[in-house]
Amino acid sequence: MIKLSVIIPAFNEEETILQILEKVAIQNINGVKFEVIVIDDCSTDKTVSLLRSHPDLYTLLIENVANGGKGAAVKAGLKKATGDYILFQDADLEYDPSDYIKLLEPVLRFNADVVMGSRLVASQITRVSYFWHRVGNKVLTFLFNILNNTTFTDVYSCYLLYRASLIDPERLVTEGWEQHSEILSIATAKGTRFYEVPINYYGRTYDEGKKIRAHHALPVIKTMIFKRLFPK
Repeated sequence: MIKLSVIIPAFNEEETILQILEKVAIQNINGVKFEVIVIDDCSTDKTVSLLRSHPDLYTLLIENVANGGKGAAVKAGLKKATGDYILFQDADLEYDPSDYIKLLEPVLRFNADVVMGSRLVASQITRVSYFWHRVGNKVLTFLFNILNNTTFTDVYSCYLLYRASLIDPERLVTEGWEQHSEILSIATAKGTRFYEVPINYYGRTYDEGKKIRAHHALPVIKTMIFKRLFPK
């Protein structure tokens, strides 16, 4: 039996937060125990009141006293996580928890250290999205692979699963969108068994609440290079 901590940062996700938690709650995988940690990053809508009224849908609710961004919310969750493995889950409906079984297969069968869910490898369903997002993702993935001698196809997928012992959340220095690349860089440097599995993707438009922008790419690139040169 392994314990999986699912980290769900949320900011103003009243439209989807209960739906995604219900989808997480019905996952039942032999040999896996779930710990669900939700971090409300000082939402200004009904997100936190909905969460408070449905404590059966999560293990722990963390309420940040100030909005610190996704990275700060993730770090708060990681500090409380007790699982053998960590998996990130966005609070919207872009990623489907029914793919957890795919992500966990390399762990259960091959004792994987890192598993990436790729939207670009034989996915059954992928929503057509912004062209320049795809270009940017390919550039970031290409750079990461060069720096780390890996062959990932989608390094900025939300579905990053890794062995918890590889990352000390107290030593994470980034709190923006670049935190994802910091975590993946450290896990890749310390681990030895990396896998990738196809996942489905139901992306949002900006009108539907998508938050990432082109300017977030620069600190991501900086973090990738810095962690390769100074891995400790």
